[in-house]
Amino acid sequence: MPFILKPQETSAFNYTAYIGPKEYDRLNALGLGGAIEFGWFAMLAKPSLVVLNFFERFLKNYGLAIIVLTVIIKIIFYPLTKYGLNSMKQIQNVQPQMNALREKYKNDKEKMNKELFELYKRYKVNPLGGCLPMLVQIPVFIALYEALMVAIELRHAPFVWWLGDLSAKDPYYITPILMGVTMFIQQKMTPTTMDPMQEKMMLVMPIIMTVVFLNFPSGLVVYWLVNNILSIA
Repeated sequence: MPFILKPQETSAFNYTAYIGPKEYDRLNALGLGGAIEFGWFAMLAKPSLVVLNFFERFLKNYGLAIIVLTVIIKIIFYPLTKYGLNSMKQIQNVQPQMNALREKYKNDKEKMNKELFELYKRYKVNPLGGCLPMLVQIPVFIALYEALMVAIELRHAPFVWWLGDLSAKDPYYITPILMGVTMFIQQKMTPTTMDPMQEKMMLVMPIIMTVVFLNFPSGLVVYWLVNNILSIA
């Protein structure tokens, strides 16, 4: 804060300093909510953390609060999820005809695209229907990820048995392994339009995600695990 003093002149300034944990509710009450960096989707991450703190006050357990928040988000997105799965199922039903058209007009892309469009129109199939719901949900997933990553409230917050700190990794890697197993089950249950070779290659994804999540904060892994279980259900 630049200022100019004349000879023999003095000036005094008063400051208010906050020295303490970055608890969002506390900082927000002081008008310092912006001190926490929530990433690109802050407008979604902030409400998620507020709701998480709200449930913790009643449940006295951040692990249970994460589960309740995950269930609520899953309910909100249920219509979109159902629409996406139905679209994928419809595409799977016409897959043999699509493959036949691709083989028949493999040397004439324009004709092939025209025939495929007519096929979609005839069976009222939206080829992007399975992807759009997921694209809409991605910002919410990222926002939740950011909220759980920066939440100091999770530091040393216990959940159950071996999970004594939701901000630290699972010491026995139980939740990441369970997450990988549920991801594999979910993948096998989801309708797909991929050929058998691509489908086999995609089976590597649960293994990759398990390895990635091994050292993630256990609170994040719990969120993803519960999300997978609800998707299977």
